[in-house]
Amino acid sequence: MICRLLLLGHTDPVSACAVSPDSSFIVSASHDNTLKIWDAATGTERVTLTGHTGPVFDCAISPDSSFIVSASADNTLKVWDAATGKERVTLSGHTHYVRACAISPDSSFIVSASENGTLKIWEAATGRERMTLTGHTATVYACAISPDGRFVVSASWDKTLKIWGPSPRWQRRTLAGHTSWVEACAISPDSSFVVSASMDNTLKIWDAATGKQRRTLTGHTIGVLACAISPDSSFIVSASGDNTLKIWDAATGRKRMTLTGHTGPLIDCAISPDSSFIVSASGDATLKIWDAATGRERVTLSGHTGTVCVCAISPDSSFIVSASRDNTLRVWDTATR
Repeated sequence: MICRLLLLGHTDPVSACAVSPDSSFIVSASHDNTLKIWDAATGTERVTLTGHTGPVFDCAISPDSSFIVSASADNTLKVWDAATGKERVTLSGHTHYVRACAISPDSSFIVSASENGTLKIWEAATGRERMTLTGHTATVYACAISPDGRFVVSASWDKTLKIWGPSPRWQRRTLAGHTSWVEACAISPDSSFVVSASMDNTLKIWDAATGKQRRTLTGHTIGVLACAISPDSSFIVSASGDNTLKIWDAATGRKRMTLTGHTGPLIDCAISPDSSFIVSASGDATLKIWDAATGRERVTLSGHTGTVCVCAISPDSSFIVSASRDNTLRVWDTATR
């Protein structure tokens, strides 16, 4: 598989990346306190987004591709115009690092997650803080908004998840059962269930409506760092520090297969829009492409010289983006080998 583009310009590790819904541009977030917008076709840097005074941990692009949100160690978020790179508004109010952010499906509100155990809901258009969500007792490391826009899920180092909704008081359920940090969470495309990944070596499947635990997925021997749900909600992929991925049946929790071949911990994973292939990102400085039906390794993507922290697949499935601690991003063409 060809590395189509090498994106150079960041001076510190790249911590996050996202591809626009129309697959025309890429956004990267770095520990050098900046974000960059790149043309996906040419790799040209369109603009550098400056203004944060600490590392940028996360970024998200609105569903209409009109704006970008960034979350930083300077305790703020910023909203940027995607076309011009101009800062629209700074979201201030958190008192600790902002670790994660998400944008609602209708682009009307933003959710942020902080190291002080809180989340905040923000008005996307004005930057006004709607509400602070309290209840976690440790860092909230991940957050997600349901595809139907009706609830938010947060994952915390206090070993729990929470499901937040409009009433009562923006907290529906606390999902307890993990025995160590919850590193990641994902919501099914039909908004019916939630998956959590934990340092206790397990994943759990939760009913989104009731908060009841449906299944515990066991088999990894080291903490699970990432998880993804297929677009048809039929299977789950997990990425672990034990150097493997696993594919699980979402309905039964049965392990379908284990994907082996990486020589370092698995940091991230993604599933293609048509559910046909899986991408994994590893501490061994490589990515791998796997056939989702058979588990067969299609190809290893080599070129990075440091841990690959994040991977993303374009909405049109034409390319993959990887972000690394070697300060670079790479764009890989999925149509050529």
